[in-house]
Amino acid sequence: MAAEGADVLVVGGGIGGLAAALAFAKKGCSVLVLEAASEFSAVGAGIQLSPNGTRVLFELGLRDALMKKGTAFVPEAAEMRAWNSGAVLVSMPLGKRVESKFGFPYLHIHRADLHEILLRAVRDASPAIRLENNVRVATVEQQPTHAAVRSTDGKQYSAKVVIGADGIRSAVRGALFASESPPRFTGCVAWRALIPAAKLENVVQVRPRATIWVGPGAHLVHYFVRGGTLVNVVAVVEVPQGNWNEGEPWTQPGNKSELIAAFQGWNPDVCKLLSAIGDDEASRWALFDRNPLPRWSKGRATLLGDASHPMLPFIAQGACMALEDAIVVADCVAGDTSQNWAKDVSTNLERYEALRRERTAQVQLTARKHSSLYHARGAPAKIRDVAFKLARAKLISKMEALYEYNAVEAVAT
Repeated sequence: MAAEGADVLVVGGGIGGLAAALAFAKKGCSVLVLEAASEFSAVGAGIQLSPNGTRVLFELGLRDALMKKGTAFVPEAAEMRAWNSGAVLVSMPLGKRVESKFGFPYLHIHRADLHEILLRAVRDASPAIRLENNVRVATVEQQPTHAAVRSTDGKQYSAKVVIGADGIRSAVRGALFASESPPRFTGCVAWRALIPAAKLENVVQVRPRATIWVGPGAHLVHYFVRGGTLVNVVAVVEVPQGNWNEGEPWTQPGNKSELIAAFQGWNPDVCKLLSAIGDDEASRWALFDRNPLPRWSKGRATLLGDASHPMLPFIAQGACMALEDAIVVADCVAGDTSQNWAKDVSTNLERYEALRRERTAQVQLTARKHSSLYHARGAPAKIRDVAFKLARAKLISKMEALYEYNAVEAVAT
């Protein structure tokens, strides 16, 4: 069977994969995006985009779509509250302060809305970018002038470079590094739900900010999306390690009563919020983790986003790290249009790794540490609460250092 080809083959049609496709197309490359699912769609609810992520999206020409009324929501602050008293442990200004300082906004957005914005831009870029569904990668083979990808149904694809953006269960990662251990269950399950904001009027006050409630063995996050018309809720609960079997789907319909029971005794605002979730509108999502990889690339193939550095959702950086990867890998591989970049792919991918590996590993491990920090009990929880109050300026400085990263100029500098 003849191989179908392109300059760049992106495996995975999620946020990182579509962003990479756009970034390479802006460099004049032909791109083929392969997606295992039967259609290009997003799974999940709300996500947070800090300035390091929105900078990339604006660079890709998506500013107007993102800032269209009713699409995203600009929070005025992020705050952490005690699970029982509701006392504010630490608060960080966002909104105008962040946009003024970094030149790009902090946004809350429904994952499906962001994915649709990217997908529309990719389709508008046709024929430079092509999309193909129902393709599951079986092997990735290295050749002197290209990389060859074979699907599970025997179809062959050829490209000068292959980008594995196919998530934590990455088939490309498995093909490149066969000895890698599988993802491990963290012992945490996240419940996700969306509540119409109008339904919460006269029930519970939801402030125009990202709010994290931290408590023993659990935490809960809520914030507005879709211009403030929906409230996104993510509740993370520790469960016995054997509570999620390897063969089970990672996302399942949830039982609302089980969710409410997990937060029994918490602040009344938390309980009212959970009670407002529709009976069939909560889903359970098992949180899996992997250690940072010592290398991402082999020959003409590399990894991006959760395929290389899956992020637990505890510092809201998973999407942003994938967006940063997307613009940097395109700049490293195809940034110098005056040269025949296809000859130097492996060297350019090494440069991409060198620019990205340390940062993403640090964020990945920080997110992992936040699980025990948020879920502390007894004396450690009391120490945490006092530390957050005393070290507010230092905590804000650390987060703002994360936000100031400029992926658009990372290669040039």
